[in-house]
Amino acid sequence: MDLNIDRNAAEPLIRQLVTHVMGWIESHGIRPGARMPSIRQLAQENDLSLSSVIKAYDQLVAVGVLESRHGSGFFVAQPLSQPTVPDIETDNARWRLFDNQSTQLKLGCGWLPDAWRDDTDLGQAIRQVVRSDSQALFNYSTALGSPQLRLHIQKRLGLIDIHADLRQILTTQGASHGLDLLVRTLLKPGDLVLVESPGYYNLFNLLQLHGVKTLAVPRTAQGPDIASLERILSQHKPTYFFINSMYQNPTGTSLAPSVAYRLLQLATLHDFRLIEDDIYADFQNGPTSRLATLDALDRVIYLASFSKTLSSSLRIGYVVAQPEIVNRLAEVKMITGIGCSLLAENVVATLLANGAYRKLIQRLRQRLNKQMANTLRQLDPAHWEVFAEPTGGLFIWARPRRLEATRVQQIARELHVQLSQGSTFLPEGEACDWLRLNVAYTQDIRAQRFFQRVEEESVVLQ
Repeated sequence: MDLNIDRNAAEPLIRQLVTHVMGWIESHGIRPGARMPSIRQLAQENDLSLSSVIKAYDQLVAVGVLESRHGSGFFVAQPLSQPTVPDIETDNARWRLFDNQSTQLKLGCGWLPDAWRDDTDLGQAIRQVVRSDSQALFNYSTALGSPQLRLHIQKRLGLIDIHADLRQILTTQGASHGLDLLVRTLLKPGDLVLVESPGYYNLFNLLQLHGVKTLAVPRTAQGPDIASLERILSQHKPTYFFINSMYQNPTGTSLAPSVAYRLLQLATLHDFRLIEDDIYADFQNGPTSRLATLDALDRVIYLASFSKTLSSSLRIGYVVAQPEIVNRLAEVKMITGIGCSLLAENVVATLLANGAYRKLIQRLRQRLNKQMANTLRQLDPAHWEVFAEPTGGLFIWARPRRLEATRVQQIARELHVQLSQGSTFLPEGEACDWLRLNVAYTQDIRAQRFFQRVEEESVVLQ
């Protein structure tokens, strides 16, 4: 079996060997049950070490290509029958965007395309941690999280004028976990809180799950509608207000300074706290009004995450609050999940320490800015109504002016495009024809065809 191994190639030798053996089996039509050349024979025929062949055969056994029979050698394995995977849409349509098997363009999703992710730096960081920190492979993290990572988070917070002691920083398994800890720890069934409308749909699901009652505050281009908020506060006594300050999900809008200051005044006057979800913080372009900066973490609890920029799979976020709140959150965190992954925490810390993360977000900002500008130009005002023109981030909140929502969804399905239903982003789930568009996907050919079809049919209806 001559495998034509290239010892000058950048691809590791073992990986080449695995790939070529699989190709040889397929190209020669080797049937399941056929005996493979022995380790010694394959090594001699290809001038390889015995250890290299052993490692390659072990990997092929692990992925089900070969099977090992004690005392007899290696044989081509019987192909495994593919399990039937349930269609996620038939189970719950709200989660269809998370179906990784789907070939549709996820124009309405809330994350970056895989092609935008930098797997090189991430892979190097993982290998570095695995080689140099065996504790991260086997041990639990601390209750507050890795001290190394929290120190880097503290430094990053200082760059946006949020000054926190290490005792005020708690790592979480992503921002969603942070929200869950806050709801579990600070609220009880029947409590009343404020949310934005439109707003983050999974926050609504979480609050409903815990029996917490919500009051919806309309979101404007400048932030929450202050007049509506004041009317609500004159009649009700909420304990918390969950809010996106910057690049709000789904409208893409950011707080105006006057709105931010008034929110803090009202929080003091009516004795409620603000939970500031700043998950898109690292996409920031230019100055912005963060509540945690203006308030110095007095009435504001701040949370953010590395999931949107770095990796959704690492699941690393953080909460910043007064020490007594952080201690309570840490207790619930340990009771319900025994901490975060120390491996994931140290990988993120490595990327922050070596500058790779800073370079990554610079590239992402530039790319998103270009995509945002191109998309806003493409949404012809005659055919699309745009809620507000964001200055950065992922989202545009828009709707076709002339087409019915059902027809827009039908066009999307025909072109293999997945949209996010506008009703999903409203606390009560009422009918809504607005769409969340993720600008990272809008230049895909399927998105371009979708916009073209909407325009063509809109012209006909003029």
